[in-house]
Amino acid sequence: MSSEVEGVEALTLRDRLTQTSLWTWTVVLLCACSAVATTRLQWDIHRGLGTSSFDVGLYDQGVWLLSRFHAPFVTLMGRNLFGDHASLILIFVAPLYWIWPGTETLLALQSVVVAAGALPIYFFARRHLNSAAIGCAFAVVWLVNPAVNGTIFENYHPDSFLGLFVPIAIVAALTKRWRWYWVAVVLSLLVKEDVVLVIVPLGAMVAMRGETRRGILTIGVAISAALLGMFVLMKNLIGVPTRNGWRIPFGGFFGFIKESFTNPTNVYQYLTSEGRLMYWWKMFAPFALLSLLAPEVAMISVLVLVGNTVSNFWYQFHIEYHYSLVAVPALLIAVIVGLGRVGVGMRRVLVAVVVASSLWSASVWSYVPFRLDKYPHWGAEHPVALAADEMYALIPSNAKISVLHSTAPHLAHRKEIYQFPNPFRIVMYGPDTSKEGQRSPLADGIEFVLLPRNLDGENLKDWNAVSVGFYEYKANSYWQLFARKTP
Repeated sequence: MSSEVEGVEALTLRDRLTQTSLWTWTVVLLCACSAVATTRLQWDIHRGLGTSSFDVGLYDQGVWLLSRFHAPFVTLMGRNLFGDHASLILIFVAPLYWIWPGTETLLALQSVVVAAGALPIYFFARRHLNSAAIGCAFAVVWLVNPAVNGTIFENYHPDSFLGLFVPIAIVAALTKRWRWYWVAVVLSLLVKEDVVLVIVPLGAMVAMRGETRRGILTIGVAISAALLGMFVLMKNLIGVPTRNGWRIPFGGFFGFIKESFTNPTNVYQYLTSEGRLMYWWKMFAPFALLSLLAPEVAMISVLVLVGNTVSNFWYQFHIEYHYSLVAVPALLIAVIVGLGRVGVGMRRVLVAVVVASSLWSASVWSYVPFRLDKYPHWGAEHPVALAADEMYALIPSNAKISVLHSTAPHLAHRKEIYQFPNPFRIVMYGPDTSKEGQRSPLADGIEFVLLPRNLDGENLKDWNAVSVGFYEYKANSYWQLFARKTP
């Protein structure tokens, strides 16, 4: 009897695979090709010293510590991993380090989850617009989006998970698949405290579509998760609920509001400076501005877009960086919802316009998919990178070290590693800037220092100040490894 049941189950699975449409297989193949291509390039960038302590080495060290059941105090930045951001999703990443520990794991995972975001978009477009071909077209629109690919190539960030979780949450809300919805919402909230800026508007949309209780619950859960992450978890770990309050101009949130009323011209000049208006164009242009066909969906992204625009942190209002990824799903899904409101003939024309606009935007503002081979970087075979590899092998696995930022992601699997000149001179280290420029007592424990032969500027000055306590342990054409002198 059991063999019959097993045969039925096997037959059912076989049938499902057989009945999967060519369009679906095409989308799966496109996602796989995207993930493989971007992973290979990211690995080459990493192996060619193109990654750094911020923001690859710190995550590599933190996840490695978690995987070894140590407290994730990241010495590369002087803070607990969860004090910097409430990215509890990394707890679920740690088991991957039991199998394949290393920066390459994080970079591959990032490419895979971002590429997988095309799947919920494809299935939703296929169902909502009654066309698998159009669904495939929108999967392409996702995969070539400049902000999406900007995230992939900007080191590593847990925010990349939002490229999958947020599309699932929005699609599940629109199709009323509530189990999937709640799973995606909870997972999104585990990624980062500021995802509240997307989940709250999502809850508002759910409420406005007639699911009032679910919408209000979503808003309440999102706000509660953000408050717990900031005022319980992060504050207990670093002493403050966030280190990023300085990014709001004119003295903070209330200062910005006051300035808006007392000196609106000043605020206007600020909001139109440094390419902020171009940022909005770059976010909407890939969709030929058709996100406006369904404003109630596009509004899910408005708090993120406004927040990025108001910020005085340059990276937030440039699409090459991870801050914009979370805004893309709603803008794209809004196009799909909007096209469902127009006739079939016009719909096909507008789909072609969106695809053309996305490909044009990708060709102008991104290296994916047309210019992957032109991405500027040193490859793994670059002589400086090969010379650095020689040095890595000479450093004991448990040694306390201070190294150049680009070598840190290659040496981070240890309890103590610092980005030079830390801890000899504190720079971008710890929960605040009160000790900036001072010497840390931790400097006395440093056993090895890895630096390039050609130092200049502040690095040379810092090394000259402490080099008397070290001797050259090993050197090659490009690098010098110093060991501490024994008393």
